[in-house]
Amino acid sequence: MNQRTSEKRLGGILILPNPCLILPMCVVFVARFQRQPAILRVRCPHVVAKNMWDTTVFSPEYAQAGYAQDLRAELVARVARLIGSAEKQATAIPRLTLHQRTAPTGACHVTYEPSIIVIAQGRKEVQIGTDTLTYDSSRYLLTSIDLPTITRVSEASSDAPCLALSLKLDISIVREFLSREEFPNRDVPTDCPAMSTVPVTAEFLSACCRLLDLLSTPDDIPFLSGLIEREIVYRILRGPEGARLRAIATLGDQSHRTAKAIAWIKANYGTPLRLDELAEVAGMAVSTLHHHFRAITAMSPLQYQKQIRLQAARARMLADDVDAATVAFEVGYESASQFNREYSRLFGEPPIRDVRKMRAPTTAASRTAAMASR
Repeated sequence: MNQRTSEKRLGGILILPNPCLILPMCVVFVARFQRQPAILRVRCPHVVAKNMWDTTVFSPEYAQAGYAQDLRAELVARVARLIGSAEKQATAIPRLTLHQRTAPTGACHVTYEPSIIVIAQGRKEVQIGTDTLTYDSSRYLLTSIDLPTITRVSEASSDAPCLALSLKLDISIVREFLSREEFPNRDVPTDCPAMSTVPVTAEFLSACCRLLDLLSTPDDIPFLSGLIEREIVYRILRGPEGARLRAIATLGDQSHRTAKAIAWIKANYGTPLRLDELAEVAGMAVSTLHHHFRAITAMSPLQYQKQIRLQAARARMLADDVDAATVAFEVGYESASQFNREYSRLFGEPPIRDVRKMRAPTTAASRTAAMASR
């Protein structure tokens, strides 16, 4: 009590006015400004905290921001503890992988699968066509189709490594949500790209943290990991960039038809590409397919095939001691000289020199990154 407290009686019962700030159980910590108590962070995003001695009010938005900041710190701690000193670690949860880099990296040619990549700490860049996307702890990367990219870690150090988790998306879960009457039916733009960055929300971070927590209780993974993954997919679909994922999962949509053409190229990259046959696979006119293909992937069908071919050739030469001419014909080139020219244009050096450099001990980490497919 303090000097402001005065006694009152009601029916013989002593009533004491209490100007003290009573803190709920979910408060993280309290600070004092000019001798006034104030709640800085609250676990419940719906709490409105007020200083009893002045008119300062902390809104739900303020509490939500503090909650998200706490969750980011928790995500960093979880990923760091689980991955240890490894650069890449598969987990007991299907399709969930952890990543770590202790220094910025050079450009790595990687084909991303439908997935999300959540940066707990650090920053990365990814290039599709002529566009470059940057994402960090405030924005995650969403990829809706198989997409050849150039990626690099732009912010990382031994004291503050770049820590990330990647989760490959199960499109059947997306279709299950979209089939429910309760799910809002929104208009889907036809020309938005298949890769984008999305603001990270407290609800999304909470689901990611709970998914990682299951790795400490392996017996719970078969029963609970699918539920949390469904929640993550739900958050994505309800988010501002979920439109493309909804479109690609919707049967009959132009984006879904274009995705069928993309999947065909990836599965048959060694086959000569004829646009009229590809359009037939997609069930679209050639001009319509070309337009939507470029809108989704930022490249033409022929450019897409070329990148898939060259990345496959590079991975083959790195994994097996195969000469460039043999690999060129394996991935569909009819001319070894054309293969060498296009390989040099994409990777910066001729095949033999590039592979020798990638096999050098000093570039072992780069080799691992280049061969990774997320």
